[in-house]
Amino acid sequence: MLLDTCNNRLSDGRYDIIVHSPAAKYQFKNACASLEDPQHLFSGASLVHRPFEDLAILHRLFQKGFELPRSNSSEHNSSLPIDIDSLPFLAGAMGLFGYDINIFTDGIKDNNAQQYHLDDIAVGFYTHSLIIDTYTNQVFYVCPEKSMSGPHGSTNCQWLQALLEPAPSENFALIGEWTSNMNEAQYTESMNKIDEYLHSGDCYQINFAQRFSAPYHGDEWLAYKKLTEVNKAPFSAFIRLPKSCVLSVSPERFLSVKNGEVVTKPIKGTRKRASDKQEDEMLANELLSSEKDKAENLMIVDLLRNDLSKHCEVNSVSVPKLFALESYPAVHHMVSTVVGKLKANASPFDLLAGAFPGGSITGAPKVRAMQIIQELEPDKRSIYCGSIGYLGIRDDMDTSICIRTILAEDGVLHCWAGGGIVLDSTAHDEYQESFHKVAKILPTLSETIKEMNEGV
Repeated sequence: MLLDTCNNRLSDGRYDIIVHSPAAKYQFKNACASLEDPQHLFSGASLVHRPFEDLAILHRLFQKGFELPRSNSSEHNSSLPIDIDSLPFLAGAMGLFGYDINIFTDGIKDNNAQQYHLDDIAVGFYTHSLIIDTYTNQVFYVCPEKSMSGPHGSTNCQWLQALLEPAPSENFALIGEWTSNMNEAQYTESMNKIDEYLHSGDCYQINFAQRFSAPYHGDEWLAYKKLTEVNKAPFSAFIRLPKSCVLSVSPERFLSVKNGEVVTKPIKGTRKRASDKQEDEMLANELLSSEKDKAENLMIVDLLRNDLSKHCEVNSVSVPKLFALESYPAVHHMVSTVVGKLKANASPFDLLAGAFPGGSITGAPKVRAMQIIQELEPDKRSIYCGSIGYLGIRDDMDTSICIRTILAEDGVLHCWAGGGIVLDSTAHDEYQESFHKVAKILPTLSETIKEMNEGV
């Protein structure tokens, strides 16, 4: 698993993290939890099959197995080449959380059959990591000291050596065109139903998405490298699992926690990029002055203020940045920042459970919006609009919202795109906006068809 800033300085991007060979694995699918624990890190732990509660329990037990690192100001760490406090993660839990876990977090009814191999939650517990400082190009192999009563698994560097030896791989290529799970007429029909819900007062905003799929062969890592070259998104990630690969080039932070300080940065409001500088600036200014986009953004900011307040100290939640511009190779985004102070008796997993899935990709009110999404979208979202990230042994956390994300399984890629629908939305404009959001994904990988046919 790779958490990848793509050398993007937005959202304080600096450190890339690589993990491999988890000491234990927690998985949740079909309302059932499973724990693989060959090193007996969690002996005696009983799963309650409520995933965020399970993970909070396991995380606390995992923490007890390590001597938490101290600052470089101490004599203990005086020989270290960097202030250890500045590095993220070190060791701990890292993985993915699929959108469809909302049937447990929010009671959303879902009787549809499973469509994907990917677990609803797949989290590994890692005793070591590789951390790359993209500012200095230093690479740190991190293996925190274990306490006498803690885990006693191997900490050898065999997996690290394997990373330095390039493995043979098959060139990646699509072997068919992208197809959507709805055409524009079907999209418009769903938009009309959403419009009825909005006028009846069920919701103020609903995030509605379509799914694109294409057959492929070859190494998914090569596809990921193509995507990151053109997207350079600060919350990119690559995850290889036994039956699935996840390729994410997300620009959006969900939740971060450091020293108890909570940050979320919802994206709501998008314009395409233009090659002409003057036109590009005009599009950016159009976004920042759009009353519609600001209204959408503000709805989600209020929703997230509420979600953070569940586990943050009273009066600590605030909005230091409202309606800021962040520009990426494919699109301009309107981004706000919401912060808070985590309660002393709350775990970051409590915070994640209370805010999951992210409000920027559901709508408001949140539960009713998700019920309507469930009714109208023909396929499960899986990893789309879920989250990828870590919770380290120092209770530091960082997670993304999985937009601009591909699931690769059984020789097929799935990629989703959507947008927030409000009263003054038009079906044609929203349909086209969904294509703008994957303008650096679908065409980028479609080029491999041409390359294959030309023998490149």
